[in-house]
Amino acid sequence: MHFTPTGSSWTNQVECWFGLLTDKLIRRGVHTSVQALENDIRTWIQTWNEDPKPFTWTKTADGILKSLADYLTKITPSGPKK
Repeated sequence: MHFTPTGSSWTNQVECWFGLLTDKLIRRGVHTSVQALENDIRTWIQTWNEDPKPFTWTKTADGILKSLADYLTKITPSGPKK
């Protein structure tokens, strides 16, 4: 058995991919119809699949836990509870 923290699940990588789609195509594009939007999305996906860029984790588990502890210290008046 291997413990996978909630924040590091494969769904986060899917969310990143949809974020790229949104930022690079949907928000920047001008789509005159639903069909035009759908065609642009299909083209973007085809282009992505021709040269896919895998997502890799860049932080260690210790780095993530430290970031979380720092954040909790900032938002909790008495600091994180142990």
